[in-house]
Amino acid sequence: MTLYLFALLIGIVAGLRALTAPAVISWAACCGWLHLEGSWLAFLGYAWTPWILSVLALGELVTDQLPATPSRTVPVQFGTRIVTGAASGAALGVPGGMWIGGLVAGAVGAAIGTLGGRAVRAKLAAAFGRDRPAALIEDVVAIGGALLIVMAVS
Repeated sequence: MTLYLFALLIGIVAGLRALTAPAVISWAACCGWLHLEGSWLAFLGYAWTPWILSVLALGELVTDQLPATPSRTVPVQFGTRIVTGAASGAALGVPGGMWIGGLVAGAVGAAIGTLGGRAVRAKLAAAFGRDRPAALIEDVVAIGGALLIVMAVS
């Protein structure tokens, strides 16, 4: 049951920042904290994967600040978050043979994180009178949350 909670939570992180969750999962796999060998997600533990995902995640943090960036709820953005949340949740379930449940929990978490994150960020932006502080808080929550989840599972 705890695994499904962590899969749900990593999905929420993916809903906040689509590439943060798989980047942190990939680092955990590459460092040997999360064992994905022999699974369909083994590529997350390859030597170059965490570096590539980290560069993409950093790019996402930057582009999120740009005014032309589309809403996280447009189909492509929403779909990407569901896919990365599902894959990240599945990765947490692989070592225990519960990847399907992890995949589902991660996808549900991504939907929650996408919609809930948008609502919370809008309220924070209104309270601050601008979006940037709200976006930075969301960045910290996503990165810190992903790291805490991986440390708890390891």
